[in-house]
Amino acid sequence: MGKSKVEYEQVIDRGCGLDVHRDTVVATVMGKGIKTETRTFGTTTSSLNELGEWLQSLKVTDGAMESTGIYWKPVLHVLRAYPLNLIVVNAGT
Repeated sequence: MGKSKVEYEQVIDRGCGLDVHRDTVVATVMGKGIKTETRTFGTTTSSLNELGEWLQSLKVTDGAMESTGIYWKPVLHVLRAYPLNLIVVNAGT
């Protein structure tokens, strides 16, 4: 028997997943009208602003951020200045 494909209704036109580490944030964007792309940014304020500007230029509206420990806090603080609905998620243990 072959693998069945599970399909979900797309409710976000342009989204971003962020994997936050101590020294880097890996961001993947995908959605309608944009090429799926992954970029890595530093965690300094200027690098996080560069991330925010990139997401804004692509008109990304929603994102989910996964982080271990407290590393997500400065990322959320900086990205709040951009028009992005960003949630912090826990990948579980």
